[in-house]
Amino acid sequence: MTYDTVVFDNDGVLVGRTRFDVLQEATEETFAQFGVSDPDPDHVEDMTIGATPEQVNSVCDTYGFEPAQFWRARDSTVSGAQQDEARAGRKTPYGDIDTLADLDVATGIVSSNQQETVDFLLDHFDLGAHFDTAYGREATLESLTLRKPNPHYIERALSDLDADSALFVGDNESDIRAAENAGIDSAFIRRPHRSDWDLNVWPTWDIDSLERLHDICR
Repeated sequence: MTYDTVVFDNDGVLVGRTRFDVLQEATEETFAQFGVSDPDPDHVEDMTIGATPEQVNSVCDTYGFEPAQFWRARDSTVSGAQQDEARAGRKTPYGDIDTLADLDVATGIVSSNQQETVDFLLDHFDLGAHFDTAYGREATLESLTLRKPNPHYIERALSDLDADSALFVGDNESDIRAAENAGIDSAFIRRPHRSDWDLNVWPTWDIDSLERLHDICR
């Protein structure tokens, strides 16, 4: 199998993941912006990771927030926290990302993180030259339904890149399922946080470094 296009998840694949407590504190700050200094911890957790539109609407109904406005503020605050982590050197690219410079295929990024965050990281770490297109989520409730394993953003990237034979590289089972839903092959990368992870999905490739892509795409 050869590929003319490789699309990457971002956090946990190209750059390190953001610690949960950082995201949680940013979510708590969002509640504070709306005048709630002591929100229910379960509500904070629900809004920190994996929120659905239904959960956002339910939480906002509890506190009398306008859902779209609250979610825009939440996404902006969480993105700002991640940008601070990058500036402080606590969220950085993986060392093997430079090997992509001479990978002779079209490349893109599809992340479930905010578009604002993806754009900042590409600019801050001067990585834009490595990628031909990059998608994150818009700061809308609708975007929550379009996260992987929904193939929506992968399909947009593949269209941008005029892909004929594509591979998606991720570190989550939802990445592998999204690739399957998009009808393309997948590679599961075993970064340190995934070194012993037992998969319930079957990626096309199981790799431990981006360097392996040179052999896979040859």
